[in-house]
Amino acid sequence: MLKINKPTFLIDKAICQGNIQRMAEKAGKHKLRFRPHFKTHQSAAIGEWFREAGVSAITVSSVSMAAYFARHGWDDITIAFPVNILEINHINELAEKITLNLLVENVAALTMLRKNLTHKVGIFIEIDTGYLRSGVEVNRINQVDELLSLMRGSRQLEFRGFLSHTGQTYSARSIEEIMVRHADALMKMRSLKEHYHFNWPNLEISLGDTPACSVSDRFDSVDEIRPGNFVFYDLMQEQLGVCEREDIGAKLVCPVVSRHLSRNEFIIYGGAVHLSKEFIINQFAKRCYGVVGNCNLENGIRAGEETWVSGLSQEHGIIRAGFEDIREFKIGGLTEIIPVHSCLTADLAGYYLTTTGERIEKMQKN
Repeated sequence: MLKINKPTFLIDKAICQGNIQRMAEKAGKHKLRFRPHFKTHQSAAIGEWFREAGVSAITVSSVSMAAYFARHGWDDITIAFPVNILEINHINELAEKITLNLLVENVAALTMLRKNLTHKVGIFIEIDTGYLRSGVEVNRINQVDELLSLMRGSRQLEFRGFLSHTGQTYSARSIEEIMVRHADALMKMRSLKEHYHFNWPNLEISLGDTPACSVSDRFDSVDEIRPGNFVFYDLMQEQLGVCEREDIGAKLVCPVVSRHLSRNEFIIYGGAVHLSKEFIINQFAKRCYGVVGNCNLENGIRAGEETWVSGLSQEHGIIRAGFEDIREFKIGGLTEIIPVHSCLTADLAGYYLTTTGERIEKMQKN
């Protein structure tokens, strides 16, 4: 029996490695560079599972994350976040040691890079294909032209291509809707590639989102994919139809500390600081912050569909339990919570534990 006495992020290594292998095989089938996003797991040890699947280039979300993985032998890294020019000294330190790609979407940041970079970096122009977060809107050709003109003649700025995160697939309501949104992003990125191909024949298209990369077999004009969440998957992906429950490779194991039978509720040590406050709407039209996998971890007793995390405060989690499950929740026992969004739950954990008892360290916050 695992020795767990506080909220612990528990990983099934075999499931995760299976998820990695399937995505690597899909990339190979479509002749795509597989540049997975490591912001999901943030662990050098888990990074080695990707190496075993043939991965040699990765994506991260910050300069500090790039530095962490560079220290662990990764030498081809894309920071898929609009460049933070305030970290220029750290960017220069990294660019001296590894192949580094940065993301830009405005003239101000690119101008500052041009003036302050001391080593060559690859530059991707971020394109907004409909997520409405960061990135140049795909029809703003004048903005793209301005960015490209700044890179011409620069010895430090090497234009790599166009990058987009099709985050709008996460709010789809069906596989069909994921496919439609993915196809729309493909069309927009392909049009950019065709428009600029004559002057920039080596430009690449980089796309990254777990839903489309998991379910689609269409990657017209795409050169690399950057999914991240797929290594663990979660309830959000299951609700989208992207994965099955057995594909979810990570859970939060929490102690049961209180019960209120009159309300059909139990209290766990595992709140918003462990799970985050991401939620889905479940089949009862209620907010769900996680569902119970095994309600009695020691005996492997699975909970029914009427058992879910119905509320969170900072440290407390409130579990709404079905009548048949109530007797299985023991004060002093442990229960598994399948997270809504595994990326955030993993980010909040200090370390991970595998189902075989191996402790896995991860990047620590500065």
